Amino acid sequence: MSLEIDIVVAASQWNSVDDLEGLTNRCVAASLENCLLTLASDCEISVTYCDDDAITQLNAQWRGKNAPTNVLSFPTPGLLEDRRLLGDIIIAYQTVTREAKEFGKPLPNYIGHMLIHGVLHLVGYDHETETEAEIMENLERLIALKMDLGDPYENEDDMRSSSIKIEAELN
Repeated sequence: MSLEIDIVVAASQWNSVDDLEGLTNRCVAASLENCLLTLASDCEISVTYCDDDAITQLNAQWRGKNAPTNVLSFPTPGLLEDRRLLGDIIIAYQTVTREAKEFGKPLPNYIGHMLIHGVLHLVGYDHETETEAEIMENLERLIALKMDLGDPYENEDDMRSSSIKIEAELN
């Protein structure tokens, strides 16, 4: 599979993160390689690193929520195996840095989790129901642990005990 990742740094605060481009490339590639789905042979994803003001505007416009959020994903419509352009991921600096501190996670690890989470949304995973959430969170864990980013849900209060197991060998 060929992968093109367009990275846009739209907020200068992101320049303080060491090797943001490398982290982005590694996390997106690992997420797609291990998403357990059939993808087009050539894929493209856009990742924009913005601030809370920009993501608040997008969140209000597209989700009707006038508040910042950590990550938004905008998948391109169509059959997954035919989609060359998978979609856009937007990540907000202030929210992500605050949450990383709250959850006791190193910032690069937490950014990695947001990327994994965003990519999984682009390929069709969701967390609207308990079952969907368990499947998506288990896959996020598997990918993050494989990348040595730690368990992204380890310190969260609402972590659920998992009754659904994803039985697949990761690449």
